[in-house]
Amino acid sequence: MREQAIQAPPTPASAGAAGAPARRLLALSFVKWPVVAIVVILVSTLFVVATRMRPAFDAYGWLVWGQQALHLSLNTDGAPSWKPLTFLFSFPYALVGRGAMWLWMVTAVAATLSGSVFAARIAYRLTGACPERRYAPVVAGVFAGLGVLGCDGYPHLVLIANSDPMVVSLCLAVIDAHLSRRPRLAFVLLVLAALGRPEAWPFALLYAVWAWRALPSMRVLAVLGLAVIPALSFGIPALTSKSWLRAGDLALNSVNELHGGKFFGVIGRFLGLYPLAMWLAVLCALVLAVVRRDRVALTLAGAALLWVAIEIAFAYHGFSAVPRYMAEPAAVMIVLAGAAVGWVLEGSRRLSPLYGAAGVVAVVVLVAALVPTARRRAQDLHAEISNAHHVSAQENALEAAIARDGAARIRACGQPISTLGNQSLLAWDVGMNVGDVGFRPGKSIDSGRPVVLFKARPASWSVSAFNTPAADRATCDRLRITVRF
Repeated sequence: MREQAIQAPPTPASAGAAGAPARRLLALSFVKWPVVAIVVILVSTLFVVATRMRPAFDAYGWLVWGQQALHLSLNTDGAPSWKPLTFLFSFPYALVGRGAMWLWMVTAVAATLSGSVFAARIAYRLTGACPERRYAPVVAGVFAGLGVLGCDGYPHLVLIANSDPMVVSLCLAVIDAHLSRRPRLAFVLLVLAALGRPEAWPFALLYAVWAWRALPSMRVLAVLGLAVIPALSFGIPALTSKSWLRAGDLALNSVNELHGGKFFGVIGRFLGLYPLAMWLAVLCALVLAVVRRDRVALTLAGAALLWVAIEIAFAYHGFSAVPRYMAEPAAVMIVLAGAAVGWVLEGSRRLSPLYGAAGVVAVVVLVAALVPTARRRAQDLHAEISNAHHVSAQENALEAAIARDGAARIRACGQPISTLGNQSLLAWDVGMNVGDVGFRPGKSIDSGRPVVLFKARPASWSVSAFNTPAADRATCDRLRITVRF
C-alpha cells in the first residue's frame, strides 16, 4: 500500500497505457537529463548574451545580499523583501565578484526554460501511450511546454532575471519527480519552492504529513525540510533586520495591492494570465478528467485551486496578490490543458474515424484560436528585448562612470543617491547595501548631508556632489561628470 501511495494513481482505463511512457521516461532519465541540462544552459547563455538583458530592482537587491553576506555585513532592512531561494544562489555567486550578475541571469533564464521541459513531461505522462497515434502524447507535451512559456508577462519577468518563473519550474519539477516515484527529490524541490513563495508552505506541510505516514524512511527529511523553511525565512531577517517579519512588512507596503473586491480581483488577475481559449481548454480538461476518473489530474487541479485560494487569503490580509504570484497554479492548469489535447487525439479514435477527425479538428481550432495571443507574446518579447538593449547601455555607462572615479572615492564624498528604480542598481555598483543608498534626491540634498547624486537622463548619466565639506571639495568636485550612452 505504501509503495502505491507514492506513484501517480492511473485511471482504470489508462493504467496500462500510462505505465508505458512512464517506464520509458524513467529508463531514459539518466541519459536524457545531463543532455537536457547542458542544452538548457547553453541556450540560456546565448539568450543572455544576445538580448543584452540586465537584472531589475529586485534581482540587483538579491545580488547585493550575496555581496554583503560575503563580507559579513548582510542587512535585509531595505528593499527588496527577503527571499531565501534567491539568496541560495547570490551568496555563492558573490565569490566571483561582478560575474555574479551573469551567473544569476543565466540561472534565471535556465530555470524558466526548464519549466517548459517539466510541463511537457507531465502532459506526456498524463496522456498515456497510444500505439495507433503515437503523436498524441508528443503533441500534448509540446502544447503544455509552449503554453507555460506563454503566460502573460513572462517575457518581462525573464528579461529582468526575476525569480517567479524559477518557482513555477520548481513546482512543476515537484510534480514530475513525484510521478517518477522520487518522493524525496519531490519534497526537496517543494522546500526550495517554499523558500521562494510563501504560498507553497501549506503544500510542503501536506507533503511532509503524507510522507510521514506513507514513507517512514522520509520522516527525518520531512522534519528537516519543514524546519529549514522558517529558519531561513524568519531566522535570517531576525539576525539582519529590525524584525523577523521584515519581509512581510515590506510586502504589505506594495503599490500593487488590490483596493477593490479582493475575491474577484484575485480571480480576475489569475484568469488574465491566459486568453479565454486557453481557459476553455482547461475547462474541457477538467470535464474529461472527471469523466475519465483521473485522480492525478483532479488532484493537480485541486492543488492549483488551493494555491489561488491561499492568494485570495493573502489579498484579504493586505498583500498585493499580483498576477505573477499565481503563475504556478496557472502553469499546472495549462499542463492539464495539454493533457486534454492528448486525450482528445488518442481517445477519439476509439469511437469511430468520424470522431477521430473531429478530435483533430478541435485541436486545430484551439491552436488557431491561440495564434493571436502567441503573436502578441512574440511582440512583447521583441519589445522587451529592445528595452533590454537600452537598459544595458544605460547600466554599462553607469558602471563606467563609477569605475572612473572608484566606488571608495564616491562613498567618501557622500551618500550615493538616485531615484527609487535605480537604488538597488547603484547599491550593486558602489558595493553598498540597498538600504544605505538614497532614493529621494530632493530630500537628501535639502538635508544638508554630503551626497553624490546619480541622475539618469534619456541618453546619459550625470554625477554631482552636493553639500561637500570645504576640506573635500577639491577631490569631490571632480565627480561632476556626464556620461553618455
